Amino acid sequence: MRVVVALGGNALLRRGQALTAENQRENVRIAAEALAPIAKEHELVVSHGNGPQVGLLALQGAAYKPDEAYPLDVLGAETEGMIGYMIEQEMGNLLPQEVPFATILTMIEVDGADPAFQQPTKFIGPVYDKADAERLAAEKGWSIKPDGDKWRRVVPSPAPKRIFELRPIKWLLEKGSIVICAGGGGIPTVYDKKGKLHGVEAVIDKDFASELLARELGADLFIMATDADAVYLDWGTPQARGIKRAAPKALSKYDFPAGSMGPKVEAACNFAEATGKAAAIGALADLQGIVMGTAGTTVHSGAADMALHEVT
Repeated sequence: MRVVVALGGNALLRRGQALTAENQRENVRIAAEALAPIAKEHELVVSHGNGPQVGLLALQGAAYKPDEAYPLDVLGAETEGMIGYMIEQEMGNLLPQEVPFATILTMIEVDGADPAFQQPTKFIGPVYDKADAERLAAEKGWSIKPDGDKWRRVVPSPAPKRIFELRPIKWLLEKGSIVICAGGGGIPTVYDKKGKLHGVEAVIDKDFASELLARELGADLFIMATDADAVYLDWGTPQARGIKRAAPKALSKYDFPAGSMGPKVEAACNFAEATGKAAAIGALADLQGIVMGTAGTTVHSGAADMALHEVT
């Protein structure tokens, strides 16, 4: 079975943690322990978030003059290499030495006319108190928005259209390699009026890019691993109910937070409707159970409406 697992940002850095290499490596080590058993049984493709990492590099780049700062597409490429390196090494320490790995810098085409460029929504970088966020926004020309009780920088998040490295990813899978790709939603690129490809100042949503990846690879199962054990109705209230499985049409009746579970639910529904196969959302620690269908929330076009479980 071919499985695509999209690691949420919590797999690399938990909210409130310092953005140190040691913290990131420890979190990647935990993720590797969950991924390794899946790799022993199935073909595995791993994607991941990069919001905190690309934001940190952007902050470091602020030491340069404005015209010397590196753009977000270049910073995205840097984070793909950095995070892929850590995932390869930590999983390699758990699997037989003959298991091959490959991290692919993944360019993804977006539409230069995408309305997202006029309305930044994608969180990147660390969290700030409101006063600090407003000061940085004024100094650096950032767009900022609240993220829970904190504030963060936001950038455009255009929809992914095409994955350029799809063929080499397929070739590597055919040779038995574990592939890490489309990190941070991939490197956003556009064609200009002369037909030349170049990077763009944006961050593609990791869940939407991973769904496109899973669909184009013909994945049998698409998993979004996060810090929640399932998708919930009435989250944060005494009436909260976890969803075991659901048909896309049943989920479409409900609204989920745009900054957290919303994109995951939408991506899961898109995959299930387009392929007739299952997508799942759940906790990284429950990954084996998610694959077996005993944990997390499974979305499938053949599901009978929606099955819930009460939260105790």
